[in-house]
Amino acid sequence: MSSAVVTRFAPSPTGYLHIGGARTALFNWLYARRFGGRMLLRIEDTDRERSTQGAIDAILDGMRWLGLDWDGDVIYQYARAARHREAAEGLLASGNAYRCYATPEELTAMREAARAEGRPLRYDGRWRDRDPSEAPAGVKPVIRLRAPTSGETVVEDGVQGRVVWQNKDLDDLVLLRSDGNPTYMLAVVVDDHDMGVTQVIRGDDHLTNAARQRQIYDALGWEAPAMAHIPLIHGADGAKLSKRHGALGVDAYRDLGYLPSALRNYLVRLGWSHGDQEVFSTEEMIAAFDLKAIGRSPARFDFAKLENLNGLYIRGAADADLVAAIDDVLPALGPARGIAVPMSPALRETLTAAMPGLKERAKTLVELLDSAYYLTAARPLVPDEKAKGLLGDEARTRLAALLPALAALPDWTAAATEGAVRQFAEANGLKLGQIAQPLRAALTGRATSPPVFDVMAVLGREECLGRLRDRID
Repeated sequence: MSSAVVTRFAPSPTGYLHIGGARTALFNWLYARRFGGRMLLRIEDTDRERSTQGAIDAILDGMRWLGLDWDGDVIYQYARAARHREAAEGLLASGNAYRCYATPEELTAMREAARAEGRPLRYDGRWRDRDPSEAPAGVKPVIRLRAPTSGETVVEDGVQGRVVWQNKDLDDLVLLRSDGNPTYMLAVVVDDHDMGVTQVIRGDDHLTNAARQRQIYDALGWEAPAMAHIPLIHGADGAKLSKRHGALGVDAYRDLGYLPSALRNYLVRLGWSHGDQEVFSTEEMIAAFDLKAIGRSPARFDFAKLENLNGLYIRGAADADLVAAIDDVLPALGPARGIAVPMSPALRETLTAAMPGLKERAKTLVELLDSAYYLTAARPLVPDEKAKGLLGDEARTRLAALLPALAALPDWTAAATEGAVRQFAEANGLKLGQIAQPLRAALTGRATSPPVFDVMAVLGREECLGRLRDRID
């Protein structure tokens, strides 16, 4: 395939970039990159009531965060309305469209009659062959496509296979509303044609649109791009994806502590597979991506799987990169944890030093931050319930007895503190855990943490001795 491949991602800015949209963007991006082509970004903002600048910003931010770069400038559909009108006028001139003067009341009556007779709700073509001189006074017409009434409309779909509609079941759709505004169906066709789109990849909820758009292409005498309609994402229970399943904006996943690389890897495996491989680098994804490997049944979104994959990515990430990722989500997560935004250079340094121990057990950046409580909390630490349970009178007496041995250490390293604690345990006939557990609780305020002697090395001598005195006192 030549480098002439052009895909597009075309969201409507009526809300955030949701997870299904993000997967569609990813599939378009991968396909374009796989064939050395281009992916364009078009904002379908023709619904003026519901399109907002906030939603546009959220879509662009979500794309950037996921690492899905587009080629060229963002195209805004509404700004091209004059071009869409020109195409509709061209169809009128060629006889492939006509003016329809049916009133809103007539259309309502038509719908009600169809409903009463159990027929599909379709326009009956009443103005298809009438002379415009018969037009009622004061009615602004719409422009409708003169769709074929016999034969069939066929789409050879890259995922769904051959899809056929009987033309008698499709009506003459509106191309231009009575206020002169183009409909979505017309705008999409004209934009895809003008942008040189060769491959449309979108959700299978657009499959019926494909038949309508195919008819518009034919009427305009243009070649239609190849189509691929991907199944929607369902929840783990098989029901249509809703907020309770994870139908959140991409920005919400960022604030829940997922890494963009992990989310991208998770999304590529929703409905697409490559043997048994689960984990893909970006390069591997691009090299392997293929429309033929997309299944026809809905993919199931599973938070537990995403979390496990995210944990894998966290463990494999460079420590400095994880600190940078925490920086990204700090405005959302920091204040509730008493962490100042932006992060202080001292905390950044401490977090980087502690990261090898922290990242081993965290599945999200939220868990990472929570397990770093001992680094970010102000003294005196507030121990949680489990830690409190480890700090009874007997434990505090042992810590008081251990304190002079720690204070006297010439070097403060993980090995040196471990040696002192082991020696103390042996001398007092204790198991290591009997002193190490209350030590951890006193130093971190938690019953679990990275290895306690690593924690001590990261915190440093003064902070450790200070925290132990806080507890003993």
